[in-house]
Amino acid sequence: MRYSASEKLEIIRLIEESHLSARRTLAKLGIPRTTFYRWYDRYLQRGEAGLEDRSPKPKHVWNRVPDEVKRKVVSFALKETELSPRELAVTFTDQERYFVSESTVYRTLKAHDLITSPAFIVLKAANCPSSEFLEPGAA
Repeated sequence: MRYSASEKLEIIRLIEESHLSARRTLAKLGIPRTTFYRWYDRYLQRGEAGLEDRSPKPKHVWNRVPDEVKRKVVSFALKETELSPRELAVTFTDQERYFVSESTVYRTLKAHDLITSPAFIVLKAANCPSSEFLEPGAA
């Protein structure tokens, strides 16, 4: 269960004012001691602001392709319309001296609706002579 900053502060004050030991009070509340002491250390260091929830996600992703490079990939793809995402990735890496993977190029182009599905020719079995599907030598 996640506690808000005000609930954490209330629990800290309850533990401080309790006539029971911290261990027994925490056991009655069902809060692990390690959790409480992590809150308490942050409270002692930063006050009530230290009890606010912190986002578990990192602030910066180390391998994210910058938006500027993505814009360059899109403009490069608009100039070189005949190249596939794989060829675009290789050519872009050679010309711009910045490595982008084929999948990055594909996802970037797909996000900008620049990927078109290949033209498939759908054959139905009814359109083909049945002898093509027989075992060799059976016809």
